[in-house]
Amino acid sequence: MSVLSNLNDKKTPVLYRVIRWFVWQLSPKYRLEGTENLPDEPCVIVGNHSQMFGPIAGELYIPGKHDVWCAGEMMHLKEVPAYAYRDFWSGKPKTVRWLFKISSYLVAPLCVLIFNSAHTVGVYHDTRLISTFRRSMERLDEGSSMVIFPECYDEHNNIVHAFQDKFVDLARFYYKKSGKTLQFVPLYVAPYLSRLYFGTPVRFNPEADIRSERARICNALMDDITRMAVSLPEHTVVPYPNIPKKDYPKNIPLEVFSHEEKTV
Repeated sequence: MSVLSNLNDKKTPVLYRVIRWFVWQLSPKYRLEGTENLPDEPCVIVGNHSQMFGPIAGELYIPGKHDVWCAGEMMHLKEVPAYAYRDFWSGKPKTVRWLFKISSYLVAPLCVLIFNSAHTVGVYHDTRLISTFRRSMERLDEGSSMVIFPECYDEHNNIVHAFQDKFVDLARFYYKKSGKTLQFVPLYVAPYLSRLYFGTPVRFNPEADIRSERARICNALMDDITRMAVSLPEHTVVPYPNIPKKDYPKNIPLEVFSHEEKTV
């Protein structure tokens, strides 16, 4: 699937096609590294969120047929304001929070258009969660890979925040339905390098306890994303939380990382 694959799709709303073109123009032009690690079959690509850079790169640059998991609240007009304010702007200074509360209502119609027109699967944290897995399995059956950015606010290291682990259950449900074992491919999103790096796939083991599989797969993915990041020249890492740019962390180049390990 090319970057501009659905700009001329007559089924896609014109306004969304215009917005998508402008986003593509303004966002980093990513070069893909490690695409040989992507399986020939549908898989789950799991990356660092990198604020909005991850989802945007997921929509525009991931090769092949794919869908990006997104916050389901952003797909429903009544739910956008509360979610957008809580997730994006609640940390703003108290003196200007009122402005962002108003903004959360103003952007709601546009958010609904974007998130329902893009290649997305809505993710919920209530009883609607089953619809997330059901839709994802339908898309996997149709040959589409899933792209997931599962970080939460719990710190893990300077590269990636801890992963919410329930996304691994998608492999369990998919195995029960199809008898196929999904592979999870780590993705490091590096906006300041204009690069997307794909790491070594991890295959789901249907014989193992699901709790241990969640931990094993999440740890393997976070470790490989970290490994890829520290193997690169020094650069700024865009973190998951929406914090001031002056507080963005740096990666630790591999030679420094190795030296520090030896001196401990």
